[in-house]
Amino acid sequence: MDSILPYFSFLRRGVSSSAGSGHIDLPSVEIHNVETAPDKRPRTLKHLLRANHVNHSILYHSLQFDNHMPHILSSAYLLGASAEQLHRIYDEEAKELEAWEPSPGEVSLEDWRDCLGRREYQRAYVDFFEDMLALRHQYDWKNVVESFMFDGKEPLVHCLVAGLGHPLIHLAYAYEVDNKEVAMEALGLAACQYNFMHKYLDDPSYTKPVADGKTSSTPLELLNKMSSDPRLKSLFKEPGLDNLNQLFDKHEDLVLEYWNAWDIDPSHNSNVDPTQQFQLSQEAAVSLLVATIAPGTHGYNFFTVHLLTTSHAARVLLPLIPQQFHIALVRQWWLLVIAVYASLLCPKIDPDYVRPGELVKGRSWNYVVDKALNGPHATDAHFVKAVRAMKEAAQTWGDVHEHYLASALRFVDDFEGWAF
Repeated sequence: MDSILPYFSFLRRGVSSSAGSGHIDLPSVEIHNVETAPDKRPRTLKHLLRANHVNHSILYHSLQFDNHMPHILSSAYLLGASAEQLHRIYDEEAKELEAWEPSPGEVSLEDWRDCLGRREYQRAYVDFFEDMLALRHQYDWKNVVESFMFDGKEPLVHCLVAGLGHPLIHLAYAYEVDNKEVAMEALGLAACQYNFMHKYLDDPSYTKPVADGKTSSTPLELLNKMSSDPRLKSLFKEPGLDNLNQLFDKHEDLVLEYWNAWDIDPSHNSNVDPTQQFQLSQEAAVSLLVATIAPGTHGYNFFTVHLLTTSHAARVLLPLIPQQFHIALVRQWWLLVIAVYASLLCPKIDPDYVRPGELVKGRSWNYVVDKALNGPHATDAHFVKAVRAMKEAAQTWGDVHEHYLASALRFVDDFEGWAF
């Protein structure tokens, strides 16, 4: 395991230490206000996001699939896609989406929490949040998000990783492109996909921090322990996300053991630096996608890519949300990682799969971006999002040893579709 760590840069550009404080100290990503920008590219993105918002539901296919249109449009835009490319992406993605259908009833300010987790209320929730935008928040979408996401005894922010993290991803794109339609959709997803996972953040009894003074394990160390843990190897007959509910129902003690083993809260362990630990978590997210797949096998896992894109979403949101939610947000992500990784039977992370000297060969991020925008998978939402996530991580932390670049090169050269 140790051999993978030196390939990442531990020099944090523009990032100061947060040791001794309960927040993660990061600069904001660049925010792109497409609502008022006059040029054709941002105007195109604005119009397409609005068209998707009007025409397509946020959940479809018997309410089991998520609408990824804002994710791929925004990712491609931020990578430099032209207006024509954005239109092509929209047309392709729209083929499988569905029109809105009426909900069983309306949602009001008095009872909006009563239907949490009921996906059939997706239209009602989006209508409700848009009503709040107009009637109570003077069309300031950030105020609506702050009011419903962070307020109350059990705030919605503590369940953003439900639905495989799609509410978290959606909310991050709302902030990155400063778009109210995407923000209202993110609130709708958070409400409709709300599930049992919130209790682990809302109820402090589930958190059992490591003893003060002990060194907290890193995400990669813990993932490697999971991959060699005989208890986890024998949990399920076959890997798959269908195992997730059973994992929590019958093996919650194992989940909590590994969840609490990564302690990033300085109030529990004065030696821990949450910002550095978050950096290590982003490195682990990249390795989970790329370094678990033997070269030439092409079997990139559709569920592990969500661990990378939710990590990117957390990176976007951390500088923009109240500091008291920083630790909880990252611990949510870690809970999702453990759940997905265990459900997939903990595929081994092999650092030998990504060797910068063998992969880079004078190539740069321009090659990777060209593959994302012009290659055969340019309309695959998860492919494009993964590229963007790795590129942003490299920009956030620096990439002196070019491991982020090598991982992205390996991914775009080797990818032939998703394995489930």
